[in-house]
Amino acid sequence: MADSASLLFNPRTYDPEHFDPETRRLLRATVDWFEARGKRRLIEDYRSRAWLGDFLDFAAREGLFATFLTPASAAGKDDQRWDTARIAALNEIFGFYGLDYWYAWQVTILGLGPVWQSDNAEARARAAELLSQGEVFAFGLSEKTHGADIYSTDMLLTPDGDGGFLASGSKYYIGNGNAAGLVSVFGRRTDVEGPDGYVFFAADSRHEAYRLVKNVVDSSKYVSEFRLADYPVAPADILHTGRAAFDAALNTVNVGKFNLCTASIGICEHAMYEAVTHASNRILYGRPVTAFPHVRRELTDAYVRLVGMKLFSDRAVDYFRSAGPDDRRYLLFNPMTKMKVTTEGEKVIDLMWDVIAAKGFEKDNYFAQAAIEIRGLPKLEGTVHVNLALILKFMRNHLLNPVDYPAVPTRLDAADDAFLFQQGPARGLGSVRFHDWRTAFDAYADVPNVARFREQADALCTFVETAAPDEEQSRDLDLLLAVGQLFALVVHGQLILEQARLTGLDEELLDELFAVLVRDFSAHAVELHGKDSATDDQQSWALGAVRRPVVDADRSTRIWERVEALSGAYEMGQ
Repeated sequence: MADSASLLFNPRTYDPEHFDPETRRLLRATVDWFEARGKRRLIEDYRSRAWLGDFLDFAAREGLFATFLTPASAAGKDDQRWDTARIAALNEIFGFYGLDYWYAWQVTILGLGPVWQSDNAEARARAAELLSQGEVFAFGLSEKTHGADIYSTDMLLTPDGDGGFLASGSKYYIGNGNAAGLVSVFGRRTDVEGPDGYVFFAADSRHEAYRLVKNVVDSSKYVSEFRLADYPVAPADILHTGRAAFDAALNTVNVGKFNLCTASIGICEHAMYEAVTHASNRILYGRPVTAFPHVRRELTDAYVRLVGMKLFSDRAVDYFRSAGPDDRRYLLFNPMTKMKVTTEGEKVIDLMWDVIAAKGFEKDNYFAQAAIEIRGLPKLEGTVHVNLALILKFMRNHLLNPVDYPAVPTRLDAADDAFLFQQGPARGLGSVRFHDWRTAFDAYADVPNVARFREQADALCTFVETAAPDEEQSRDLDLLLAVGQLFALVVHGQLILEQARLTGLDEELLDELFAVLVRDFSAHAVELHGKDSATDDQQSWALGAVRRPVVDADRSTRIWERVEALSGAYEMGQ
């Protein structure tokens, strides 16, 4: 049986021995840099909105970004590759210490996406050299008026008569826009109409025609507004044109938004150590706060939800790394990590905050920072609603039309995930096929709450076959999103079970986790029942899908004991 602390990241004991020596060294060096910096400095930098210069200097000295973010096709050293497993591990560490650090890394990943997808060898070589120098990157897609609606970009490129362009326009909400050695900018030509006019080009934030306007957020993160005024775009700066530029934008987001889930996990882990330690040592009415039944339930729910987040995200890595032209299952699991895992993170923080109450506001704690930062992740790289609508495109094939695939193993090998930059056209989602989700549930049919949840999952299949939204209802996004939440739970449960089988997670913890998922499914079914446009059949189905979890007081007590053991397991030094 795994102890509670071993399932969570703990800097005191962290040793990523499953990675190669250089990856292991860099991950541990990053942890040690933060630990040496100390909690007081970490919080003070967050509160004073200090730019991340010291951190970026550390990353440059160690070659951290260059090692982790240079694909093998552009590598100058043996250890350089694009390896989603170790990228996920670093996301978790950055989230654990502060989202500002993660953000500088995250938008560098986004800025590199169009470059690594490009056939422009000169631009790729320039990017690799900038990475080796410790530079950061930026992704110039969003605009103040249109957001990330790439159909409506107002960044205009006018031909200059010599094979290049002059670019004029503004971009908004662009991370690292103050310091990026290379900004991948999306725009459109003035002389070509329609999709053929799209262009992705590389810009330099230090160029005189690049005008930094401001940081649009009150944070150490520099989320910029910038303007280009007749910025010269040479042929060597062109990354993509036409439909390929459109695809590069979407495929870059496919790569980047996965990182939100593991950052959310890191935030929750640090906050959980603080919350459990505080609650266990807080005396109220002559008893520890943790003696109250509602406190035990809330902290236990928070813990098992966090374990579920980790299991799902770890398994999703395997599908990313094993993806190819004939296996695009990652296109479902990706918005799931962005939408489902990050909203689970909000629930975890809320449950703990209900317990520690006013303590969660104190300026000397990490928790006050975590309570704010956890809110941002569900809102980045597409809202929850956008990603829920996206996963609905996969629902029928996933639930009802499985096909055979070779088993996907755990992917912790030191390999380059080249396909992520060769995804091809960003369309055809409705044709993506999946393996049978029931197999994961069959393996745990004897676990009471897995079996109870399986009843609800089977009921959702019946819903899709007999009571699915008709053509008119399909225009009611409010109703569709309620259906999407139900489907998301089935996918969430499936990958949790797959990872539990691969890691030997004990069934008692799994049972407690699925008791929570049964409650969640019931709550979303009731929500569907109450929708204005729900038909009589849909309302009847919804109430029929409500289930009560299988209660086992002894099991819950034993899981609580694992949570209680987190008290004092980690506290960041001053």
